[in-house]
Amino acid sequence: MSETLIKTKREGAAFVITLNRPDKRNAMTNDMMNQLEQAVISAAYDREARAVVIHGDGKCFCSGIDFNVLAGIGNHTPPEFRFFLAGFQGIFNRLEAMEKPVIATIHGYCFGMGTELALAADFRIASEDAAISIQEVELGLIPDVGGTTRLTRTIGASRAKEMIMLARKIDARRAYEIGLVNEVTAEGAALDVALSWAEQLKNCAPLAVGMAKRVIDRGSHLDKMTFMELEGIAQSTLLNTADVKEGVMARIQKRNPNFKGK
Repeated sequence: MSETLIKTKREGAAFVITLNRPDKRNAMTNDMMNQLEQAVISAAYDREARAVVIHGDGKCFCSGIDFNVLAGIGNHTPPEFRFFLAGFQGIFNRLEAMEKPVIATIHGYCFGMGTELALAADFRIASEDAAISIQEVELGLIPDVGGTTRLTRTIGASRAKEMIMLARKIDARRAYEIGLVNEVTAEGAALDVALSWAEQLKNCAPLAVGMAKRVIDRGSHLDKMTFMELEGIAQSTLLNTADVKEGVMARIQKRNPNFKGK
């Protein structure tokens, strides 16, 4: 029987995915990535969940890739490695592509591949004890599971170069200052804050939230007029949904909406 390296549960409006290798600081292995992919699929098809929360069990979020995985791929030819890597990248891409909001809760170490996982989320909430880095250059490598791409798009090229090329380690406050995390909480409170964000999403129509996410993700690097055209196309698909009617009636009747995602 395989070890449960990724745990999942519904908690209120959130589908919680927990990295469950605390004795190894949640370092990522092949089996762990396979289980993460299945968890992402389950989250995407959970119609009751309004958000997905990624959490690390134990003293830290994720210390990066397990060195045994690195040792195992050391003999790959370049084509073999690129094929292997595409699998890892695909898992994070599927997480990012999910229309539900994804919230990463960061505490303790968030290094290397752990940072790349957090970057695939829409929001990052860090507790005061968080230490974040993406230090692959110290191993003679570069971030390769979307780290260079997503970090650059999140904090800009100059700051991304500083973190990646100098292997900078930053604390939660600095991460907030540069726009890497959305909120800093007291130590031990990041998960609770993430769950409260998920509850807030009950008052937001899920189809609209998902469409807003897609428009922002796809359009933020387009020219202004193309971006605005994308807005119009997205809005036209929402106008006649039941959720729009429910949202309007709830506002008129001064009550909380009961959105169905339809």
